[in-house]
Amino acid sequence: MAKPVCPYFGVCGGCTSQDTDYDLQIKQKQDQLQEAIRFEDVIIFSGIEYHYRSRMDFVFHSEGLGLRQRGFFYKFVGIEHCAISNERLNELLKETRDFFKDVFYFDVKRRFGAFCYAVIRTPPGDSSVSIVLNKKDKKLERAIQRVQEFSEITSAENVLATLIPHNRNVSVSDEFQVPKGKDTLTEKYLGHSFQYPIQGFFQVNHTMAEQVHRHCKSLLSQHETENVNLVDLYGGVGTFGIINAGYFKEVTIIENYPPALKAAAANISQSKVENVKLVELNAKNLIDLELSKPFVLILDPPRSGIHPKTIKRIYDLEPEALLYVSCNPKHLANDLKELDKYEIKSAALFDMFPQTPHMEAVVELIPKASQF
Repeated sequence: MAKPVCPYFGVCGGCTSQDTDYDLQIKQKQDQLQEAIRFEDVIIFSGIEYHYRSRMDFVFHSEGLGLRQRGFFYKFVGIEHCAISNERLNELLKETRDFFKDVFYFDVKRRFGAFCYAVIRTPPGDSSVSIVLNKKDKKLERAIQRVQEFSEITSAENVLATLIPHNRNVSVSDEFQVPKGKDTLTEKYLGHSFQYPIQGFFQVNHTMAEQVHRHCKSLLSQHETENVNLVDLYGGVGTFGIINAGYFKEVTIIENYPPALKAAAANISQSKVENVKLVELNAKNLIDLELSKPFVLILDPPRSGIHPKTIKRIYDLEPEALLYVSCNPKHLANDLKELDKYEIKSAALFDMFPQTPHMEAVVELIPKASQF
């Protein structure tokens, strides 16, 4: 047993493992991954146990800003300092809490009120606060004005007023205003700078995410790639494709979320990689795209895993090798069963989310000798 660092542990629903020794947390995750993928030799990567997160979504409620109580959707606990968030994020949490005192918060039961969430993001060297507002509230204009006033005093580089429907429990939207800064953040991995939408997905643990990229680059460097292409499926803003472009003849980044595509195009231009092309396509429609062979596939799907149509297309295309990056061992295991032409060459676990049961994994797949 470990002594929880956070005074809200057991009440806040955010962390569930602070009372477990960190070495045991790692062992439990290792056991879970080994069992899921039926592969014993799992390499472990871990970093700091606390103060690692660069994104938190806090809820406006009667006591200010906080998180949901464990096991309750309609109950909240006020949070003054989050132990798993980095110190810059905690600084902005205090600024936001202090400024938005006694606001007309959104009542999740009765579905009215203006202020819903404060989404704070603090990658190294950049930051944003997105104040998420109910766009149907009668006091919306005043709420937006308050966000403007906040933007004038906060130390955050970027401030957004994000508008959401009253009947949707979301903290991001394509409908927003930017009273300060811009609508993107910038983060650097392995010497490459990447911009990404504040409203979009990006990893919340910078150090471990860079470890993932370093590991994947090392794996790809061991393959014969001089006359081989790389396909980066679920490519996001282009991180995997751009970082590894130097190894391959040509790189194809496939993505369908417009803001991510826009950021990927900017990242490709800034990185000055001339062998990378960007394709707008939903992964489930991969059958509509002609891909030049031979190619290696790297895929980083959402938590829900790979669409069955996509799995079938990958199976038929027969890539030379695959790197599967996953945050969901259950779906990873199911998808690997469908790719039975391949066998696991290596597997790695990255403790991207200490003090929680979640993890990131990278599985390297190569063709079974009898299949090709």
